[in-house]
Amino acid sequence: MRVRRFRDQEYWGRPVPSFGDPRARLLIVGLAPAAHGANRTGRMFTGDDSGAWLYRALHDAGFASQAESLHRDDGLALRDAYVTAAAHCAPPGNRPSPAEIAACRPFLARELALLSRARVVLALGQIAWDAVLAALACEGVVFRPRPRFGHQAEVPIDARRVLLGSYHPSRQNTQTGRLTREMLASVLARARALV
Repeated sequence: MRVRRFRDQEYWGRPVPSFGDPRARLLIVGLAPAAHGANRTGRMFTGDDSGAWLYRALHDAGFASQAESLHRDDGLALRDAYVTAAAHCAPPGNRPSPAEIAACRPFLARELALLSRARVVLALGQIAWDAVLAALACEGVVFRPRPRFGHQAEVPIDARRVLLGSYHPSRQNTQTGRLTREMLASVLARARALV
């Protein structure tokens, strides 16, 4: 269902591909495409409030060529960063089901393997954190005890990679102050130091 402000736009309406530098040392894992964001524009974290927060912070940290991401052809390029998600289709109710995440797990596991230069995996939210841990288990990396998600949680994956956690830049988190611009900047500064 389209919203009034986008009624004249054609929606992407398909699985949204990952986006960024294939030689990235920072891999960012989000939740899923927003119904009127990436599902509309066809690029991860593009055209919605979460993306506005994320790309501004990535630009400030030197990972993005510009602070705004409005549509696929707006000239945005990521530098040393790559963005993907636990699920690649816009889920009903803006929350993917466990079955949807499980269906997308092989793709995330493959991206983890292909992005061989990645040193930091930044999970945006609990669902992304859990999806990363499940994808890592596909390559034989199993944690005991299982690391707990938290903002600025940091866990070594292996000798070369680290998993970082951040609250997701969703409206719910940003408008309530659970995630501030300073908090997101701090996580990205830590990621920059680790890469």
